[in-house]
Amino acid sequence: MRKPPIHKSFLNAFRGIFFMLRSERNFQLEVLALLINIFLIFYLKLSIFDTILILFVCFGVLAAEIFNTAIEKICDIIQPEFDKRIGFIKDISAGAVTLMAVLSVIVGISVYWKYIFN
Repeated sequence: MRKPPIHKSFLNAFRGIFFMLRSERNFQLEVLALLINIFLIFYLKLSIFDTILILFVCFGVLAAEIFNTAIEKICDIIQPEFDKRIGFIKDISAGAVTLMAVLSVIVGISVYWKYIFN
């Protein structure tokens, strides 16, 4: 199979992101958190290092959510009926998102603490 031109690859990737925005509530909430963080970055005038750290964990959560959704969709295709094994796989991928979200909260508190309370 021939690879599509680069612009088609980007269009496909953005279509996937827009699908997530339209259909996945958790992704929508995580994008809202990203927007709040972008506001705080400018409002509190974060250093470049702190800005990169905040953006890194925000985009990490979004990427983890995309992977989680992809795994869930694949599982639903493979086994549309309830299956404990599929449920376990979905729980594991949701756990990865949760770990990334916890890390982002820890990083957020660590970074914003010095700007708000010092």
